[in-house]
Amino acid sequence: MNKTGIVRDPRYLNHMTEEGHVESRRRLETIYTMLDDPDMAGHFAEITPREAEREEILLIHSPEYMKRIGATEGVEQTALTPDTHTSAGSYQAALLAAGGLFEAISKVVSGEINNAFALVRPPGHHAERSRAMGFCLFNNAALGAMFAREALGLGRVLIVDWDVHHGNGTQHAFEHDPAVLFFSIHQHPFFPGTGLFTETGRGKGEGFTVNVPIPKGYGDGEYAALFENLLRPLVMEFSPELILVSAGFDPHKSDLMGGMKMTPAGFAGLTRSLMDMAEMCCGGKLVLSLEGGYHLTALGASVKAVLRELAGLTKASPPEMSARAARRKLNYAMKRSLYVQREFWMLDA
Repeated sequence: MNKTGIVRDPRYLNHMTEEGHVESRRRLETIYTMLDDPDMAGHFAEITPREAEREEILLIHSPEYMKRIGATEGVEQTALTPDTHTSAGSYQAALLAAGGLFEAISKVVSGEINNAFALVRPPGHHAERSRAMGFCLFNNAALGAMFAREALGLGRVLIVDWDVHHGNGTQHAFEHDPAVLFFSIHQHPFFPGTGLFTETGRGKGEGFTVNVPIPKGYGDGEYAALFENLLRPLVMEFSPELILVSAGFDPHKSDLMGGMKMTPAGFAGLTRSLMDMAEMCCGGKLVLSLEGGYHLTALGASVKAVLRELAGLTKASPPEMSARAARRKLNYAMKRSLYVQREFWMLDA
């Protein structure tokens, strides 16, 4: 049975959003309560987070931006954008979100644990170098990739983003960088408007950004088939030393933030697919970080399914799930992806 780590800490709840905001502390309260279910308790190794250091945050963000976020500490409410606000405890929570992910990555890379899920907030994948956006303050996944490279000496990192929204901040952080392969599957057209098939990176990083923008209505089968038929050959060719996941659960069929049809079983299937890829290329080194997911019941059930898969308590079959994909929907995404990506990767029809 796998040894799976989890990052959880009550200080993440101190990032307070205004009443009615979908990115509320209730998201983590739901998940943390679920972790104490009888079929979950005792199966996971607790990872104590730490605050990310200034130099670590500056691996991705500008000094001016970090200073601006730091200035919100202790202030009851600060509006950074119309939908991205901070409270008195948000700055510390954001440092702990990045630092918690760093600790999870360190333990997985060292072999102390097999895989991990950082159950943190605020989320991160929309945060740009010098701009908060889409509920995000610091870009946790991007920071995690840079931490793995700079502090742990890894050469190649894969970031997979399955949130229903495109991870614009993560893409922009690495679009010139061939050492990080960024793969995003997301609803389009949709916020934030980036992530077209033809956005493939720039300069030396051209080809190392892979976007799969899909219309609403895709579900477990189509997602699994895209992972198995498109992502898997990319992973085998790129051969990452670590796989990071921006794990958003807003593609769930009950989540009104998007229009997808994923289920908890589907997220478990994507997790198993990535676990299999990680075993083949990097000794199983796989770390997830929480992004979106705003229907509380769906979020708790989906995170539970992913954690049970990571821990080896269940074993999904991505090929069986893929076989249920609607051929028309799969062909739409595969045809466009292959047309663009064959210029950079050895992909079959």
